[in-house]
Amino acid sequence: MSDIRFIIVGAGLIFAGIIVLSVFGSEFDEITLQAEFVDCYEYHEDTPPTRINCEIAFYDKMFFFSFVVLLIACGIVAMIKGIRGTWDQDVKPEDVVGPGNSFDTRDESKDSGKMDKND
Repeated sequence: MSDIRFIIVGAGLIFAGIIVLSVFGSEFDEITLQAEFVDCYEYHEDTPPTRINCEIAFYDKMFFFSFVVLLIACGIVAMIKGIRGTWDQDVKPEDVVGPGNSFDTRDESKDSGKMDKND
């Protein structure tokens, strides 16, 4: 995979991690606050609060955040791999374009004295 693709994939993974955290992370805010008390409750809009095990809710929160951290860490690793890539070192000598090199198929030493037909 080329270097720029790693950078794009890395940016996408970081963006996905932030979006997942912002969309689904609000479900775990209450657990963080309730963890300091003895009882934890899960609140619903249409029914009264139900008592839940704080430890299981805390493990669910840690599983979610470890998934988000894994997404963001993979994105950072992919971006670093793309930035540290070989970029121009893998260009074949015959593909190099610039001063002294071109994609012109004629050889300058043989055709230098001849006039171009279009001139």
